[in-house]
Amino acid sequence: MKITTILTITVTLGIFYLLSSFEQKRIMENTRKAEAVLMSKSGSKVSGKVSFSERDGVVTMKAMVRGASPGDHAIHIHVQGDCSAEDGSSAGGHWNPTGEDHGEWNSDSFHRGDIGNIEVGKDGEGRISRTTELWCIGCEDPKKDILGKAIIIHAGIDDFSTQPSGAAGARIGCGVIEDKRF
Repeated sequence: MKITTILTITVTLGIFYLLSSFEQKRIMENTRKAEAVLMSKSGSKVSGKVSFSERDGVVTMKAMVRGASPGDHAIHIHVQGDCSAEDGSSAGGHWNPTGEDHGEWNSDSFHRGDIGNIEVGKDGEGRISRTTELWCIGCEDPKKDILGKAIIIHAGIDDFSTQPSGAAGARIGCGVIEDKRF
């Protein structure tokens, strides 16, 4: 009786493990990932990483910044995936494929690159996240595809109203959004 029970439990656990492995593989195959590694610009000490993952048409972004001064700093997606200029100007303007006015994330009118402000603590670190169906990673839709764009961290706060970019000041961090395959 005990051997049968042990055998049944072992087989059940084995099947459960196989099914969970297949489900995990299916999820990974249906998830796209991208990442932007932030480099300091304009004489700042900013570093960090912005990670993106897409599953079932929904993109989640998680940004982590280090080395910035305490307070709010604007974070945007810019049109050119080019961080070669010392001041970050090579990234171009805000990514705005729909021709909207600059504004606050998820308001009536905003650029698809208007992420908002990242709050940086006294330790110089800050985090922000967004989840949206307005972006995609490597899709065929130029109004949604974030690959090859740049993430810019600004010295100042985004006021969400000054056109075309929120009067956010100098570009103190820049990273190119690149595909990260499994």
